[in-house]
Amino acid sequence: MPRRLRRVAKQAARLEAGADCARANRFVIELLPLWMVASLMLLLFSGYPVAFVLIAVAMVFAAIAIVVGEMPVAMLQMIQMRVYSLVADNLIFPAVPPLVLMGVALSRSGAIRELLAVVADRFRVVPGGMAITVLLVGILLAPTAGLLGAAVGTLALATLPSLLESGYRPSLAAASVAAAGTLGVGLPPAVMLFFLADLVGAPIVGMFGAVLGPAALLVVLYIAYFAWQGRHSLAGRATGSPAVGGWSAVSAVLGPVAVVASVLIPIATGWATPSQSGTFGALGALVLLIRSTGFDRTVIRETLLETAYVTAMVFMVIIAANVFSFVFRVLEGDQMVARFIEHIGAGPWGTLALILGLIFVLGFFIDWLEIVLITLPIFMPVIAGLDFGSHVGSPLMVKLWVGAAIAMVLQTSFLTPPFGFALFFLRGAAPDQLPIGQIYRGVAPLVAFQLLALMLLLAVPSLGTYLPGKLID
Repeated sequence: MPRRLRRVAKQAARLEAGADCARANRFVIELLPLWMVASLMLLLFSGYPVAFVLIAVAMVFAAIAIVVGEMPVAMLQMIQMRVYSLVADNLIFPAVPPLVLMGVALSRSGAIRELLAVVADRFRVVPGGMAITVLLVGILLAPTAGLLGAAVGTLALATLPSLLESGYRPSLAAASVAAAGTLGVGLPPAVMLFFLADLVGAPIVGMFGAVLGPAALLVVLYIAYFAWQGRHSLAGRATGSPAVGGWSAVSAVLGPVAVVASVLIPIATGWATPSQSGTFGALGALVLLIRSTGFDRTVIRETLLETAYVTAMVFMVIIAANVFSFVFRVLEGDQMVARFIEHIGAGPWGTLALILGLIFVLGFFIDWLEIVLITLPIFMPVIAGLDFGSHVGSPLMVKLWVGAAIAMVLQTSFLTPPFGFALFFLRGAAPDQLPIGQIYRGVAPLVAFQLLALMLLLAVPSLGTYLPGKLID
């Protein structure tokens, strides 16, 4: 009898050990989405292109999921169908190539330098006139600001030497370029707004209107700050170019303005789709390029090659992020995120703050494209379940309000030392007499203005919803 009891006890112990092992294995399997995100964050520092990292992580964890029985092999076929339907059925993606071409052509056309010379000449009697000029020109460069490095680099090369020669402190000169370069990231018709509108599920004209209120507030704060700080700076030598007058001045201003208007007006009035409007802008920018270069085939060829390169990079990231999010969802990562947020019990405001904070941190390390394509498909279902109706209004207005807040958070993260994405582009294009410490010192007040505008947007939603309500109705 004791021997039989010992055998029964051993069998029970083995069964219990097997159950413990199964529970442990199940626990590890359930944490696969967490390991997937951790691997992505770690490999982003490897220096490899983000698109390749996304696909590699997705394929490795898809293989693990197949081995442990969490994903059937046949589901791999859904990836190609998902990617095809993503690109074929989306009305926003066809607008990307012409918008990229518009930005590249504008940055190469010389229209920026002409516009800077004209506007700076008109503002030379205003305190901080050249810093304000750089800011205003940066607003018109929103098409190139879809490419953050292109916008900041172009402005830095074109204006920093003249700002320093005109007596501006290095920190203030850096601040004016950083403000102008990052402000355009969230201004129409920047490429980012097309993606935000698509991912939050809102009309593009509404997203354009949602960001204008906060942007106008930022422009006022920036101009007041630059006027105050630049009141003792020399303001007559704007770009080192002679003053431009007469028809040349009118042409220098009307050209870039007409290009931007050719995109905004058809979209706002419903005359054309985003891709058609982007084509109008691309044609206008090419006209400016040909006018300034005299149909230089080398310049045109380089413009088209850069457009092709950037467009390929954008769509490679789109496809890679889609594959990553597909595998993440197969592993029930989206449900894990939802359960985690529900377990925290932070409420609507705490949840929104947590999501915006994560986007803010990601903005230190990767560009806006990867951020919105990776995080928004995961977070938007969570945000959609939050109750902001009494604070904001209809579900559509909530989407636009959140989209405008995300745009502002990205702008702020790109400016925040020590990891701000735009700061490294600025340092790379800056002259040697502008060390990184001066850049950090200059952008610190801008970050404070950005946070103030963000808090006002969250507290007073009409700042971002009033204009969309008028445009959509």
